[in-house]
Amino acid sequence: MPAEFWYGVEVLLNGLMAGVMYSLVALGFVLIFKASGIFNYAQGVMALFAAQTLVGIQTGLIPFSHLINAMLGTKIHHFGWNVPTFIAILITIGIMVLFAIIVEKLILKHLVNQEPIILFMATIGLAYFLEGFGDLMWGAEIKKLDVGIPQGGNVWVEESTAFLGGEDFYGFYLDTLDIYATVIAAILVTSLILFSQYTKTGRALRAVADDHQAALSVGISLRTIWVIVWSIAGFVALVAGVMWGAKSGVQFSLSLIALKALPVLMLGGFTSIPGAIIGGLIIGVGEKLFEFLIGAPFLGGATENWFAYMLALIFLIFRPQGLFGEKIIERV
Repeated sequence: MPAEFWYGVEVLLNGLMAGVMYSLVALGFVLIFKASGIFNYAQGVMALFAAQTLVGIQTGLIPFSHLINAMLGTKIHHFGWNVPTFIAILITIGIMVLFAIIVEKLILKHLVNQEPIILFMATIGLAYFLEGFGDLMWGAEIKKLDVGIPQGGNVWVEESTAFLGGEDFYGFYLDTLDIYATVIAAILVTSLILFSQYTKTGRALRAVADDHQAALSVGISLRTIWVIVWSIAGFVALVAGVMWGAKSGVQFSLSLIALKALPVLMLGGFTSIPGAIIGGLIIGVGEKLFEFLIGAPFLGGATENWFAYMLALIFLIFRPQGLFGEKIIERV
């Protein structure tokens, strides 16, 4: 096979890895939408807040230090210790669960049976509040996130595949961080599917998604399910925030990863976990191959910024419910 073919395979592999990460972000939206009918606009900001919290705990930052210094005239910023990554992750998970409980008690329980647009607007308000609260708590500067995963091209993969394309091919360039992120995301996605399909809580979640009133009538606690779902979405946001934050730093742009999930949801459907996975893989592979085959040679590159949205627009025109979404027929 010529070297060009193997370069195409390399692009395909990178697209699959990116697609798994897109699927992971989209899953947070799907889980909350299935359980409560809410499109959670705050999912991307939850990923940013989770990453900020993890960095803050890891490095021993004092919460609200900027506010304390402004009020008291002090110059304190750190406790003077570092927390091991594993313990910091566990503490952050606990904080995201606490966040889910607070959201349910202060917001969701007051909006039961409200119109979807009201719930959506509530998540917009939550997103802006959480973004400002995170900056106030941990500071708005760019932070480096190190969870012990190496970065850069994987030497073993390059050396093991260098023979494939002859002298003009030097092996697959796959970022080690992307490989780890793909494996972790794949495990998490599989676990969520098994949880949804084969556990009592997962079946309760699907029952709530189908009919709130019917679920309540058989003794399923809607409030408990919401706490569980928002906790899982917070954990998903933490994993996504860690992987993207380790790659590009913990900064405001991390909250925009939610925008990448929108085309995935439009392709796969807002209510389908398998759809989020398939949609993410299609978007990841599609944007990489389009850039490789058409964008760079004929359009000047940078097509990855808009390809996913154009593909989503086509789906909205011809199949608005997505590949795995259900057609909704309402009596008017």
